[in-house]
Amino acid sequence: MSPQVPVVEHILSANDRLAEANRARLDAARVFAVNLMASPGAGKTSLILRTIRALKDRWRIAVVEGDLASTLDADRVAAEGVPAVQIATGGECHLDAAMVRSGLDRLPLDSVDLLIVENVGNLVCPAEFRLGVHRNVLIASVPEGDDKPYKYPPMYRGVDAVVLNKIDVLPAFEFNIEYFRRGVEALNPGVAFFPLSCKTGEGLDGWLDWLEGELRAYREG
Repeated sequence: MSPQVPVVEHILSANDRLAEANRARLDAARVFAVNLMASPGAGKTSLILRTIRALKDRWRIAVVEGDLASTLDADRVAAEGVPAVQIATGGECHLDAAMVRSGLDRLPLDSVDLLIVENVGNLVCPAEFRLGVHRNVLIASVPEGDDKPYKYPPMYRGVDAVVLNKIDVLPAFEFNIEYFRRGVEALNPGVAFFPLSCKTGEGLDGWLDWLEGELRAYREG
C-alpha cells in the first residue's frame, strides 16, 4: 500500500472535523453560509456584488474572499458597505476549513444573516475540501464552453445549485445550453439551475429567489 494514501485520508479527515466545527459555530450564530466555486473569470465576484445590492436592505450580509493573493475582490465587496475578509491562500488552489475558520474569527457573526464564501478560482481542488457551509454553488460561464460538466464531474456532483453566467454573450459562442444541462443533470439530477447575466441582470431574480428561500427556510427551521 502506498504510504501517501493514509496521509491524504488524514488531511481530509482533519479538514472534515474543522468543517463540522465551523458549521456548529455558524449555527450557534444563526448564520446561513454559501460557498461559491468557479473557474477564474466565471463571475463569482460579479454575482456576489449583484446579490449584495439586491439583498442588503433585507439581510445582513458578510463575505469571505479566497484568493491566491491581493485584496482586490474584498475591497470591491467592502465598498458595498458589508463586512469582508480576504484570505490569501499563499498558492493553495482552494479554501479549506481552517482558512474559513480564520475568516470567521474576523467577522461579527452575531450581526450577520448570510455569509457568502468566494472560493479560489479552480474547477478541481475546491470539490475535495468541506468548509462547513450550508450550501455549495457552482458558477459556470458561457465563454468556458458547454463541456465543463463532462470534463470536471466532481465539481458538479456535490453542489446544491449551478449558475450559468454570461448568457448575454450566447450569440458569440457555440454554447449549447441543453447539452450543458444534460451533463449537469446526469451528475446531479434535479439540481437548481439558473442561467443568468450579471452584466444585464437577466435571470438574476431566479437566483435571488432561490437564495432567499434557502435562507428563510434555514432561519425558520
